[in-house]
Amino acid sequence: MAQHLHHIEEHFSGSDFIRDVVIGMSDGLTVPFALAAGLSGAVDTTTLILTAGGAEIAAGSIAMGLGGYLAGKTDAEHYETELARERREVIELPECEEEEVSDIFKEYGLEEDQIKSITETIKKNPEKWVDFMMKFELGLEKPEPTRARNSAIAIAISYIVGGLIPLFPYFIFHKPATALIVSVIATLIALLIFGYVKGRFTGTSPVKSAFQTMITGGLAAAVAFGLARILT
Repeated sequence: MAQHLHHIEEHFSGSDFIRDVVIGMSDGLTVPFALAAGLSGAVDTTTLILTAGGAEIAAGSIAMGLGGYLAGKTDAEHYETELARERREVIELPECEEEEVSDIFKEYGLEEDQIKSITETIKKNPEKWVDFMMKFELGLEKPEPTRARNSAIAIAISYIVGGLIPLFPYFIFHKPATALIVSVIATLIALLIFGYVKGRFTGTSPVKSAFQTMITGGLAAAVAFGLARILT
């Protein structure tokens, strides 16, 4: 009896969300850590560090979230502008658009008669034609209507979560020097775990992603820490 094997392709479809989380968590883990670490050598109590850190997390999450929202809106506006232009060109400059379709398929090694047949088929449906040009000529996919809002929320929440990790030891330990040591360890562990999870979601090696994230985030935090200590 012949066996039919059904191949199921699994593709990760949450790349935008993961990108937003990475942006928010990365900054959230490093910036508040650098601020708290810089203040640790300048004050004798953790109260000021927690106040300054909390204010930074609040301001940072709003700023980062707003940046994500504006970026999402810009992508949507750019898509709509290009969509209107392609619709206009399909009507006013059909010969040029046909040539562009031909050039696209030539890159895939199709023969002239094949290209002509496909082009004639595409021309019968102007909306599909426009959609084809948007994807294959411009490389643009239609953004989700809620993309800007979701991006802002994901980045802001990720920033807050990331920022609370290096600050948490300052809630427990009252000596800044002790809290700083624990904060460094907690931040590096968080970066390691975050990198591992990111690797699992994005399909890359989790272990490699974990150490890359920890090293990159650690170096960024170290540089930010150095600048904070100099300024304080």
